[in-house]
Amino acid sequence: MRQMSTAAFITCAVTGAGDSTGVSDKVPVTPEQIANSAIEAAQAGAAVVHIHVREPATGKGSRNADYYREVFERVRASQTDVVINLTTGMGGDLVLGNIERPLPVDPAGTDMAGATERLVHVTELRPEICTLDAGTMNFAAGGEYIMVNTPGMVREMARQIQALGVKAEVEIFDTGDLVLLNEIVKEGLMDDPTMVQLCMGIPYGAPNDPITMAAMVNNLPQGAVFSAFSIGRFQLAYAAQAVLFGGNVRVGLEDNIYLAKGVLASNGDLVARAVTILEAMNVRVKTAQEVRDELGLIKNG
Repeated sequence: MRQMSTAAFITCAVTGAGDSTGVSDKVPVTPEQIANSAIEAAQAGAAVVHIHVREPATGKGSRNADYYREVFERVRASQTDVVINLTTGMGGDLVLGNIERPLPVDPAGTDMAGATERLVHVTELRPEICTLDAGTMNFAAGGEYIMVNTPGMVREMARQIQALGVKAEVEIFDTGDLVLLNEIVKEGLMDDPTMVQLCMGIPYGAPNDPITMAAMVNNLPQGAVFSAFSIGRFQLAYAAQAVLFGGNVRVGLEDNIYLAKGVLASNGDLVARAVTILEAMNVRVKTAQEVRDELGLIKNG
């Protein structure tokens, strides 16, 4: 087991792609709103902002590279010092027809793209970090939805991300994902230090209990830098647990929309609460530049 962190960085997952916009009007939708919310999070103490984009007219998740460009340019133009982390999770959505006739797939919910297409916005913008989902799973959306990331897809995306000079943050949703991650590291498709996000409590992935998290931490690649989060009411509790296990922290409206029971949060609220938790534990909150130095990141834009 690792030693407790004495200093840690905070990532804010600003909006995600889930159906949260109908529940909270604080979840940003347009590129301008997403950029402003990312800036707010950075000013509250987040060193890293994790960005999805949405279709402004519907609020649904999008892969539109123009939206990513607008968010990226607005954040950089603000002169706010924050590390930008763009998702590559979109493009792996498979919805089967039904339980008796899985084929043909449901075109309304299916969005399957190849490795190069899923990385178009990363290739154009060269953020410091982009995510890389490490496995296929039955996801919280339920029904016949599957989040698809085959070993071949993950390897090819890792290869392309490495060639771009962008740091991959590998999203680990269950223990088996770590088997593939360790193989990829041995194959030289990840530059040191490996960056990992442990995603806990998401049906039907790793449960958000300390024993499972300890097992996952103990199977990380040697020298990996990791963050961890859980969803909903457990998000802020995991700000404490992540550093107790030697990691860093993720909060944000992608994973939780409440500051307290019945109290809707902004991204700034959630980051500020995470800062309070860490400082109360005598854990120093790291800056964006410290994260760049620790992970060997290249700032563009």
